[in-house]
Amino acid sequence: MDTIASLFSFITTPVSWVIVQFHSVYGAIFGPDTGWAWGLSIVSLVILIRICLIPLFVKQIKSTRAMQTLQPEMKKIQERYKNDKQRQSEEMMKLYKETGTNPLSSCLPILAQSPFFFALYHVLNGIATGDTIGVINQSLLQSAQKAHIVGAPLAAKFTDSASKVEALGASLTDVRVVTAIMIVLMSASQFFTQRQLMTKNVDTTVKTPFMQQQKMLMYVFPVMFAVFGINFPVGVLVYWLTTNVWTMGQQMYVIHNNPTPGSKAQAAYLDRLTKHITQHDKVGRRRDRVIVKAIVAKGRDRNEFERKFINGLSKAGLVAQADGTVIKGDTAAVAQTEDGTPTTAAPKRQQPKRQSKSQRQHGGAAGAKAAGEHEPKTSLTKSDEPQDAKPAAAAQKGGAKPAGGTRSKAQSGQRKGPQRPKSPSKK
Repeated sequence: MDTIASLFSFITTPVSWVIVQFHSVYGAIFGPDTGWAWGLSIVSLVILIRICLIPLFVKQIKSTRAMQTLQPEMKKIQERYKNDKQRQSEEMMKLYKETGTNPLSSCLPILAQSPFFFALYHVLNGIATGDTIGVINQSLLQSAQKAHIVGAPLAAKFTDSASKVEALGASLTDVRVVTAIMIVLMSASQFFTQRQLMTKNVDTTVKTPFMQQQKMLMYVFPVMFAVFGINFPVGVLVYWLTTNVWTMGQQMYVIHNNPTPGSKAQAAYLDRLTKHITQHDKVGRRRDRVIVKAIVAKGRDRNEFERKFINGLSKAGLVAQADGTVIKGDTAAVAQTEDGTPTTAAPKRQQPKRQSKSQRQHGGAAGAKAAGEHEPKTSLTKSDEPQDAKPAAAAQKGGAKPAGGTRSKAQSGQRKGPQRPKSPSKK
């Protein structure tokens, strides 16, 4: 540990100075020798460090999103070189280099915190052994040794002996109970943070090295905290528990307001955004306008949730614009193409309802009857000839009697009207 402490000695003095400055503020409120004063000083150190790391966290989010967009290409490489692992790794590294992405970007905040972690560990270890570190002089050292957090001294560890714990003014049982609870909370918060990322903010259906890395981190980090946590002083456990809670809250905020495209979190976000827009007929927040603008600009490249969002606005009579705003439109006359451009939609052609054979026959007969009632009667014969004279003339010529005073019906298969005489057969 002396080697590690010497490597991070350049930051030990700044860390100890920050702790002392916060201790002077909280000591005036709670008392200089209380666990509240020293514990809140460590918590404030964590908050200050994490605020300084926000730009790095934003870079981490952008790099993670870039990795998400590369997943289809990574899957193609896996399928193409599934029997050649070396060529597969080479093509993956080539893809990372061309796109400027880094698969280890998710570890950047943890790596950036490492110097502060080891410096704080060195400071607290010096308090436990009675050594002055950085700007912590002898009076501050005695004050820190008297500080207890829920009955456990600030510099006590789970593996300390009973005599060493008694020298710090506490019992071994209190120290082990407090440290065990803090280790469990620290590991659980780390696991929940990583699991939240895997289940809500990424697409787990695509099997890529990036996804395997995230799954590995979900189980490796909690185990590491549980194994190494028994060797951490109570003050360091306060540090890591605070930074895990900060990371969890920060990630929940990002997932809720700026989810990864294609994730379950994006589906929930777009559902909330659709309800808000349809209720107020406008996009309220600037952040929401940026999201809508990006969705409209995608055109045919929209995913399932984004298409559902655009269709939901159309059903409500709203049309998303290229600048991220929405305007009212007629849902019956306005439709949207795949690229989000509003166009006039022609009315859909209605297909006639299919009728049965009996309905068609009755319908045809009724139509013919109706047509016969309304249309004037036409005939190829003379219209001034009386109707009752025709059967009489036929009877006189052929010697046949008229049937009931009406015209004789045409035989089946015989065409009505004057017939052409049959030509004599050639003998």
